[in-house]
Amino acid sequence: MYKTLVVVDNETQLADMSAFDAVTFERYLADYPKRNERKTRLINLCDTRQYLSRGYYCSLLAEARQHKVLPSVSAINDLRDSDEKTLSLQLSAALAGVPSDKTITLMIFFGQLADSQAIPDERLAKFARQVFDQYPAPILKVSLTPAHKPSPCIVERYAYAQLEGDLKSAFLEQLSSFVENVWRTPTSRKRARWEMAILVNPNEKQPPSDKVAISRFIKAASKVGIHAEALSAEELGPLSQYDALFIRETTAIDHHTYRLARKAEKEGLVVIDDATSILRCCNKVFLHDAFSYNGVPSPKTEVVIAASEADLDAVEQSFGYPLVLKMPEGSFSKGVYKVKDRAELKERLEELFVDTALVLAQEYLYTDYDWRIGVLNGRAIYACKYMMARNHWQIYNHESKRFNSGGFETLPTFEVPRAVLQAALKACDMIGNGLYGVDIKQKDNQVYVIEVNDNPSIDHKVEDVYLGNELYMVIMTEFANRLEKRGR
Repeated sequence: MYKTLVVVDNETQLADMSAFDAVTFERYLADYPKRNERKTRLINLCDTRQYLSRGYYCSLLAEARQHKVLPSVSAINDLRDSDEKTLSLQLSAALAGVPSDKTITLMIFFGQLADSQAIPDERLAKFARQVFDQYPAPILKVSLTPAHKPSPCIVERYAYAQLEGDLKSAFLEQLSSFVENVWRTPTSRKRARWEMAILVNPNEKQPPSDKVAISRFIKAASKVGIHAEALSAEELGPLSQYDALFIRETTAIDHHTYRLARKAEKEGLVVIDDATSILRCCNKVFLHDAFSYNGVPSPKTEVVIAASEADLDAVEQSFGYPLVLKMPEGSFSKGVYKVKDRAELKERLEELFVDTALVLAQEYLYTDYDWRIGVLNGRAIYACKYMMARNHWQIYNHESKRFNSGGFETLPTFEVPRAVLQAALKACDMIGNGLYGVDIKQKDNQVYVIEVNDNPSIDHKVEDVYLGNELYMVIMTEFANRLEKRGR
């Protein structure tokens, strides 16, 4: 069970903190860590604006003492250079229609707008949460001048000592809410050694895991000393309060899943899917090159960069018809098209080049089913045959309302042909040691790796048919082993 400790600069500030377990920096420096102390979460309210200041050392020492701290040292350093184009665009969108030729200043307390903000708006509230997600710190000051095009969005560290009057009252109220509701420490559950966030998206139509599977992950986690919660990106809060992040939302590179994975790794969490795996698996151009250079058996594939007549000639000479065109990024068979003639080839290429500079052309291989081999840390843990959707050439038919996917058959890995398993493991070797789903076609005596997915489907009564609850235990045991090696 965690306790929450608030650290301030001096005795004067300590007088404001009677409702909290609070100490000065000097006391924290001298008295901690304590023998047999409970796991500690620390809110650092010392001034962190100067490098190597007391506030900086407070967070640095907290991390050395294995206390979960807000802000982390990485967040403090990130805020030293915070002229962010992305945030500027987000805030500009939030302020659309607000006439102003003056600099607008927003004060953000734990991801919430201060009560005294002059422009209360749900768009700004959402923006405040986005800023906090990117720079998790108790107090942030954001400045932007809408009249300037483009307008830099400046995010600054702000010290508790600078707050006065209504702003100080609003901050103390938000601090109380944060400690009680976000960094909560339920006493009704059994004490766990580690904390895990399972990232989900309740609104996703085809999530990697259904609700029953998520509940089984949570139950398996509890058996290996991990308290796991299923949370959306909006519910996640500061990552520093967790030991592990398990992403069960469909990933993409230009997406919060990738950004959260990177941030979690910086915070020292054990992460699946890790950012490198997302980056490598989500881009089929990378996979194509990696397959080629590492001798992984795969369908003939070429990169197309234009839709000129010469390019169309070259594609036809290489592949004939039908052939397959693929967007570099896509999941669940989206962005993949079969073309049957030159007219359709030209039409599809022109359509795709609106959104991407490169398109993959690939030979068409029809099979009655695709293999999916689940691999975790270099070991095959499940195997499925996914049948093609009715009257379709893929396992998913996104245009069908009734039969949008085919059937499946789940097998023990020892019944999978040796060549299929070897190809799957070889393909994963060049990606990493995470959790992957390798799609493979088998035609006669040949196998072809289609792609490696960093966020494979694990649904109840599908991928877990053979192993049952043991599949969830295998994955959570891997988390526990990594957490043990991490040494916290």
